[in-house]
Amino acid sequence: MNEHYKFVNPPLPYAYNSLEPFIDTKTMELHHDRHLQTYIDNLNNILKDYPEYQNLSLEQLIVYSSMFPCKIQTPVKNNAGGVFNHIFYFSNLCNCGLDAPTGQLASYITYSFGTFEAFKKQFTEAALSVFGSGYAWLVTDMSGMLKILTTPNQDTPFPFCLRPVLNIDVWEHAYYLKHYNVRADYIKDWFQVINWDTVNRNFLKCIREQ
Repeated sequence: MNEHYKFVNPPLPYAYNSLEPFIDTKTMELHHDRHLQTYIDNLNNILKDYPEYQNLSLEQLIVYSSMFPCKIQTPVKNNAGGVFNHIFYFSNLCNCGLDAPTGQLASYITYSFGTFEAFKKQFTEAALSVFGSGYAWLVTDMSGMLKILTTPNQDTPFPFCLRPVLNIDVWEHAYYLKHYNVRADYIKDWFQVINWDTVNRNFLKCIREQ
């Protein structure tokens, strides 16, 4: 994806039906083509009148939004967060049959949480604990240690000096067509379509950037 204004909606790295039966085709179409596109359109519309901010990356827009004029602080934070969070979420999925972490991440998960199953339990509990809309995240802190974090709405880990490794979108639009209001079933299915190779690369990138 392009890193600066004017932002565009990158194609999914797989077909809309690729995550069946775990995430249904219609949800992927609506989630990517409508929900994400709306955040992109909103962000571009805000920034078109502020050329001084158009060279900032998504991360910079999120981190520095509190320094912007008051009337655009919250809209920039919410919409830039919506763009980043969705693109990151989609990028870490695939129906590729990987049921556990790979590479160095696997060792760090075991070190941080005891076992992969213990991590899954803690992550699931975190995702279920989000009241209303938001995300659960696997992140690294400034020392490179793994942590689980939740954020409301379209907030991100960046303001907390944390780097994202993996996230799950628990807004109802991410699962309602298939699972109705049963978030736990969606989380269980989501674990079946994590691209652990990509997540491992995210982790290595986080380690380099700390």
